[in-house]
This record gives sequence, C-alpha cells and structure tokens, in this order.
Amino acid sequence: MEKRGMWSSRFTFILAAIGSAVGLGNAWRFPGLAAKHGGGTFLVVYLFAMLAMGIPLLMMEISIARKFRKGAIESMRGIGKRWEPVGWAATSNAFVIVCYYSVVFAWVILMFINSWQFGGMTGNSEAASGVFFNLTHTTGAIDGTMIPGQVLLCLLIAWGLIFFCIRNGANSVGKVVKFTVFAPVVLLVIMAIKGCTMPGALDGIKILFVPDVSAFSDPSLWVDAVGQVFYSLSIMMAIMFAYGSYLGDDADVAMDAVIIAFSDMAISVLSGIVMFSTMGGTGMLDQITDSGIATAFIVYPQAIVNLTDIGWFNAIFGAIFYLMLITLAIDSAFSIVEGVSAAIADKFHLKPKTVTISVCAISGVISILFVSQAGLAWLDIVDNWTNQINLILIGILECVAIGWTFNLRKVLDEVNRNAKKFKAPYWWFAASVKFIAPVMLAGLFIWNMIVLFGQNGGSYGGYPIWAQVAAGWIVSGLVFVSGFIAKIVVKQKKKKGFVEDEVVWKD
Repeated sequence: MEKRGMWSSRFTFILAAIGSAVGLGNAWRFPGLAAKHGGGTFLVVYLFAMLAMGIPLLMMEISIARKFRKGAIESMRGIGKRWEPVGWAATSNAFVIVCYYSVVFAWVILMFINSWQFGGMTGNSEAASGVFFNLTHTTGAIDGTMIPGQVLLCLLIAWGLIFFCIRNGANSVGKVVKFTVFAPVVLLVIMAIKGCTMPGALDGIKILFVPDVSAFSDPSLWVDAVGQVFYSLSIMMAIMFAYGSYLGDDADVAMDAVIIAFSDMAISVLSGIVMFSTMGGTGMLDQITDSGIATAFIVYPQAIVNLTDIGWFNAIFGAIFYLMLITLAIDSAFSIVEGVSAAIADKFHLKPKTVTISVCAISGVISILFVSQAGLAWLDIVDNWTNQINLILIGILECVAIGWTFNLRKVLDEVNRNAKKFKAPYWWFAASVKFIAPVMLAGLFIWNMIVLFGQNGGSYGGYPIWAQVAAGWIVSGLVFVSGFIAKIVVKQKKKKGFVEDEVVWKD
C-alpha cells in the first residue's frame, strides 16, 4: 500500500474541512430558511442545534477516523464489524449525491459564463428569471431527453476541476483550499458592501437579525434548523472520516471542530446579509425562497438586473455572484469524491488515485442524466431521498453504533487528546451522541414521513410514481444494501488471497 497522505498543517485541515462544510446550501438555503422562519428566530434555533448536535457529531467522526487512520467503511468496522454496512451506506449515499451535485456545480458555471446576458436586461425581471431555463432547456418534469451542448461542456469542466483538486488526495486538496475557501468570503464581502449601501437594505437586515418570538412555536422551524445544521457540516457523508484520517497525532480535534462549525455558521450569516440586503435594496424581500435552485437561478437574477440602471455593472455583479457560488461548490464537490474514494481505497487496499479516477469517471457518466431536459426533475427526486431519508437514517445508525455499542469515553479521550484551550465535557458529548442527536434526527425523519405520507399521500413533487420508485426508493434501497453486497464481494476476493485489515481501537 502507498503511504497514507497527511495534511501539511493544522491550518490546511481546518481550511479543507471548512471548504467542505461551506457549500451552496450556505449561500442559498440558509437565507431562505431564515426568511421563512422570522430571521433572527431561525438564527437562535440554528445556534442551539449546532451546539447540541452539530459540533459533537463533527468531533466524533473526525476523532474516530484519526484514531483508525481509515475512511468511513473501515472506521465503522473498527467500531464493530456489524456496523460496517453503515460506513458503506454513508459512502454509497455520498456517491449518489456527487452524481447530481456536480450538475448543480455545472449549472453555476453555466450561469457564470452567461452572466453577460444580464447587461441587456436592465429592469426586465421576467427575462432575467428565464435565463436558466433558456440555457438548460429544462422541462421541470420527467419529460425530454435532449442534452444541451453548452450544459454538457460545463459538466465536463466541473468534473475536470473536481479531479484536478483531488488528484493527489490531501496534498493537492491542501494547495487548492488556500484559495477556494478565502475567495468566496472576499466575494461575499464585496456583495454585502454593495447590498448594504442600497436604499431599503436596512429593512432586509432587520428581518435577518431581529427575532420573531411567535415563530418559536412553529415545529417546522426546529425541523428546518436541525436539518440545516446536519446537512451543512458534511457529517454522515464519509467526508469527515476521510479528512480526519489524514490528521496528525498532534491535532486538537476539540478546538478544530468548534472552529469549523462556527466558520460555517459565520459564512452562512454573511450569505444571509448579502441576500437580505440585496433583496431589500431591490424591493424583493417577499421573493426570498428556501428552495436553493429557485433562489440562485430564478430569484437572484431578477435582483441582479434591478440593482442599477447600468447594464454592464449589473452583469459584472452577476458574474461575481456566480463566481462566488463556483468557489463554494467546488470544495464541497471534491470533498464528497474524496470521502468516497478514500473509503473504498482503504477497504480494498487500492491506490487512492486509481480509485479517484474510477469514481470521477463512473459518477461523471451517471451525472449526464441530470443535464438532460428532464434532469432537474430527476435531480429533485434523488436529492429528496438521499437527504430527507438516507442521510438521516445513516446519522441515527452512527449515533446508535458509537453512542450505545462502543465505549464513548474512549472517543471523547481521542477528541480531547491534545486539547489545550477547550476540552469537550463528557456530559455534553455523551448527551448529544447518545440522546439529543438521535432524538433530533428521529424527529426530523418522522416529520419528513408525515409530510410525505400524511400530507402528500406518499407522493413527492407530483412526479410519476414509477419515477419516484426508480430514483427514490430503489436508490435508497441500494444505498442500504451496498454493505451486504460488498461483504459478498470481499468473501469472493478472500478466496483469491485478499486479506482484510484488522481495525482495532488500541488504547
């Protein structure tokens, strides 16, 4: 086996983890949820959820991977052989996610390339809202097989960038994140300054930060806040296992996890300032939506063309916005691939670069489905099942495995091994992993099932049932049986001399 790659420094690891955690959801879903739930009210509940669940689970995954020096599959096997399928489920689900996340990345590249079009649309909101649909030719339904050449080209560019960033694992990632983490912050600050200097911007800022006390009683607020924390920190997706496995023995996991989580929240709030000030300045506060696709590709273009009466300035501002989204998307995209490839390479003793090439090639071919005219509909279905069902169940299973069948004090000792300024207390860590996190996730899952079956009669989005079964339930089934299929493969390989690693927690 090749010598395992390691982060060149603590700073590099923190940047890479922040880059993975901070993605498109920070820029478009976080502001939308804040608008939906009374602004400051959502911020308060989000902070609570991050402290009660997000940070402890982040510490848990990073520390376990650092201890075993393995990706998600082998790390979960180290917790207990019967839990290896959970590691496979996390890895398989991440593979499915990157197949369509790469397409969203491609759409952002497409909008960046075509942002010059906004220059000729000053004040024409209707024309601006149609740019995305005109470029992608999407039908929004399970209908249409044509693949626009420009979109396919952007998908190839997206995959080329993803592979370039992770071609040498931790080494190449470490070099890339020094640019891709700071670039979106700089671009967000530029947009925030512009937004805050517009008339009416203060109205938007007030909505973002002033709590609406009456909103605390809305159960959907708590569900959305818990969900946003859970999805935003890149946990349960094999990513933090991979990144944690490249950490040195001197890493301060406790403090690093706190820095990563609060950096993620800070960039979300900065994105909120950009969105609320810009929408306030253009008189579009009532148009902010919690749907990321709609916000980025329909609503925000309308705001762009209404920023000023100067067309070329609006076009430049649009380019800055989509460049910011590119820098946010790329870190998250390549971190998902790295989580998948590291886990598989560790399991089967393969060269990481070979696995990375294979993962990019296979998922790249699959992703072509999502750039067809029906691609947006297929993406919507797959995204709903991978996030609203699979990811939550994986999170519950991880909490049960580590919190209830393993010695949690050993994990906490690993978290606090080099702690100096901050040590995670046992009562907080144990309460979160054993009780709060699984209960919150179970509540989130039950809520999603009530919405799906109780309110919508078992149907999602009005799509044909056969499409929901194919892209939803069957994909979910494959994710959770992947570990058992892998066991059969390993059994066959053992007959040819393959030997599994012994993964043991050594005190």
